[in-house]
Amino acid sequence: MSLDGCRTRDADEAHRTVSPNPIGLLAGSGRLPIVFAEKARGLGLPVVCVGIRCETAPELATMVDRFYWAGVARLGRMIRCFKREKVQRIVMAGKITKAVMHTPWRVLRLLPDLRMFRFWYRRLLDNRDDTVLLGLIAEFAADGIHFESALDLCPELLVPAGILTRRKPTVSEEKDIAFGWQLAKEMGRLDVGQSVAVKERAVLAVEAIEGTDRAIARAGELCRSGGFVVVKVAKPQQDMRFDVPTVGRLTIENLHRAGGRVLAIEADKTILLDQVETVELANRYSISIVALSRSDAA
Repeated sequence: MSLDGCRTRDADEAHRTVSPNPIGLLAGSGRLPIVFAEKARGLGLPVVCVGIRCETAPELATMVDRFYWAGVARLGRMIRCFKREKVQRIVMAGKITKAVMHTPWRVLRLLPDLRMFRFWYRRLLDNRDDTVLLGLIAEFAADGIHFESALDLCPELLVPAGILTRRKPTVSEEKDIAFGWQLAKEMGRLDVGQSVAVKERAVLAVEAIEGTDRAIARAGELCRSGGFVVVKVAKPQQDMRFDVPTVGRLTIENLHRAGGRVLAIEADKTILLDQVETVELANRYSISIVALSRSDAA
């Protein structure tokens, strides 16, 4: 049992030994933490992971050398777990459901520790993604733990420029891509979201706190005829250590369900998970996936 009263896998299986300089993994939901852990294991790199409760896939615990659970508001525990394992460099991977900060009785539900209380309520800035995440990075750095990009280890996850699917965007869809690209970049500059849904140069949905998947679903509800375009880009000020645009099979499933026909993403700035399977799924649904550079989209 840990000092926080939470049992960890390594406390039950104290037979593993981690090398002096493991990589830390702060894991949220989705496939990216699993892909990172698989890559690190293939390279023989030891990984110490802190998984966020109600977000991280439980099977990740079997893929790393040490695994701890922590509540999303248990900042002090996260830092202590990594320090206990002598972690000095760390990556952030996976999504966190930010909307939990607006749940009723959030203090009782999330049970923030003292470190989180001090971090959250002493800040004088806003609660946009970059503000919060850069603040968290500074908190870890104060304890000698420094964030790096998961893409330093997995650069192959970034999608190159080109049309990835059999179906190409139509001329009308290309106009929607160009229109949506500028809007998405502006939303990114404002740190509102990364995605917009467009049809006939009209905006159907703009991603905010709900995330891309729910923004796509909302676009489908508002555009019953379907055939819309989703544009997802990196922020102009994108920090590649966190919140890098990510798409995969689930994105395509949601786009198909909502009636969308095109997914336009930013080349060399977007993670495409399970690329072969994702492209095959898009081909099956006759959905276009196109990766554009900034000059292509201009």
